[in-house]
Amino acid sequence: MAISFDKAIGIHADALRFRTARAEILANNLVNADTPGFKARDISFADMLQARSTGAGTGVSMTRTHAGHLQRSSASLPADIQLQYRNPSQPSVDGNTVDAEVEESAYMRNAVEFQASFTFLNGRFAGLMKALRGE
Repeated sequence: MAISFDKAIGIHADALRFRTARAEILANNLVNADTPGFKARDISFADMLQARSTGAGTGVSMTRTHAGHLQRSSASLPADIQLQYRNPSQPSVDGNTVDAEVEESAYMRNAVEFQASFTFLNGRFAGLMKALRGE
């Protein structure tokens, strides 16, 4: 009987990719907390889960607006997952919508959720290894 890794690990591999991409986005928000006119962005796990369950494609569409901007390379999320703007509770005078406390809180929560997914995935692989060894 063949083992299907997709069935064995489920959505947890996608969840790790999502959490990694979200960590990058939240870190970018924090780095630009003092940049005039910067708009805080985020992505939604619910949107990713919906796209995954409908079998959408992969890849995040982002546009480089300046030659000095870095290419986004690590995230492979469903194509219909778009970066969303965060609604600020108190926008600054210079147009920046980053609230450092909100971003830090979201980053830490994302880190805990990443660790939970990683731990669950590690447990799944440990179980598969036991099954392969016949333990």
